[in-house]
Amino acid sequence: MRTRHTHRPLRSQRGLAIFALLLAPVAVSPAFAQNNTQAQTDAIVLRPLSFFKVNDLDFGSIIASGTAGTVRIAPDGSRSRTGGATLAGNDGEPARFAGLGTPNRQVNISLGSNTIFITGPGVRMRVRDFEIGSTPTAILSTTPTRFTIASALGNYNFPVGATLEVGANQTPGDYSGTFTVTLNYL
Repeated sequence: MRTRHTHRPLRSQRGLAIFALLLAPVAVSPAFAQNNTQAQTDAIVLRPLSFFKVNDLDFGSIIASGTAGTVRIAPDGSRSRTGGATLAGNDGEPARFAGLGTPNRQVNISLGSNTIFITGPGVRMRVRDFEIGSTPTAILSTTPTRFTIASALGNYNFPVGATLEVGANQTPGDYSGTFTVTLNYL
């Protein structure tokens, strides 16, 4: 009798387990249909006489060799190289800044330093020759360069490119650093 008694509860438990599994899809379907997905939205409301960073300077993917070289990101987004640096892929972009002044107002734009170093897993790399996308393009430095806001609304944006010095046998990895752009409304 113990054997029959033992088998019956096991069959009953299996029957309940199968019944629960058959009900599970019915219970899950309405919840799945009501699932919510969220997305992020951003807005920047500018105050007069302000400016902000839109995106960072990105030299893109580079392959180093036994010879030193350079990678240049121009303000228009074009990328070029010299020496042993090889461009990998089509990535890379200039930094971009935007702001709000007043029409025909003059501004001075300058850098905190003419040269910076970016660091990562290997020897640090030098970034130099910062260039602002203007007509014609102008090299930025610690000495202010004067521009006039041409937009009838007073809004403006400008890209900044630069040149990266890639060392011989540069260690692969991500390298980063910061540079400062100062804008003074006159």
